[in-house]
Amino acid sequence: MSPEDRPPPRQAAAPQQDCVLALDIGGTGMKGAVLDRALAPVESMWIPTPRSQGPSAVVDAVTDSLLELRRKAHARGLRADHAGVVVPGIVDESRGRVLWAANLGWRDLPLAAELGRHTGLRVTLGHDVRAGGTAECLHGAARGVRNALFAAIGTGVAAALVCDGVAVTSDGYAGELGHLVVDPQGRPCPCGGTGCLETVSSASAVVTGYNAAVDRGVAGAAEVAALARGGDPVARAVWERAVEGLAKALASAVTLLAPEKIVLGGGLAEAGPLLLDPVRVALADRLAFQRRPTIVQAALGDRAGNIGAGIAAWRTAGLDTTDVRIPARVL
Repeated sequence: MSPEDRPPPRQAAAPQQDCVLALDIGGTGMKGAVLDRALAPVESMWIPTPRSQGPSAVVDAVTDSLLELRRKAHARGLRADHAGVVVPGIVDESRGRVLWAANLGWRDLPLAAELGRHTGLRVTLGHDVRAGGTAECLHGAARGVRNALFAAIGTGVAAALVCDGVAVTSDGYAGELGHLVVDPQGRPCPCGGTGCLETVSSASAVVTGYNAAVDRGVAGAAEVAALARGGDPVARAVWERAVEGLAKALASAVTLLAPEKIVLGGGLAEAGPLLLDPVRVALADRLAFQRRPTIVQAALGDRAGNIGAGIAAWRTAGLDTTDVRIPARVL
């Protein structure tokens, strides 16, 4: 994420390949892209994640997706030997292993090696949120910042941390912002805790909270946000609770890590000022002597995971993409 954190590029000649493959695996779908040296998508694809069919079926789908992306590259006359694959959960990038990915049913899986055997590609494995954070720090809303926190607020909540220019990984365990307890009397969390941030401030928690209080239901957090803008009292109450939970968790993170900038991404951050403005106020109210970070919306949107995967793949191939300028939605 910074000059200090990046491995030095190889001293050999520039990589011979024309592009890399990038795959961002989620619990619902997999977003894939063929990225050129400017991290621009030459081809892209999306397929549903077959998690209901079991862990092995998901591995097979990932394998097939990489092979399909390589076919797309070859059809354009492009060579691709490297791939970046990013997944949720506890990921040990240094060993290429998924230690635990509850949504995908994977535990202690040597995914990089397994995908390499089945595809013939050099696969670099990463964590989806850390990859998104890398993209935002190098090319997005936190470009040039040495101390930053990137929080992805979607179905779950997780964070990528940069302290003094170094990405914090802790063997894959760092960044579990969603499992800070913000409401000890709250709902049980799938992790086994009670009142975790994910049960209060994730997009799924916002939907669950609203639907539990009304006769009619909504399908997504964007609908709750629209209702809150329109003055719906139930939507406003659910939204305010989510804001307070997020501010409480961020206050803990700020006290420990002192980021200069907090970047909010994921589905809930699509609400823009409706989320960011009250979070800024609620966080400021909780801080005393601590450094007060700037809070901004993520710049790269749902491209961040693929871009981060592409950055990792190009690094493995020996190409430093630091100077690339990526057109962003919000900077």
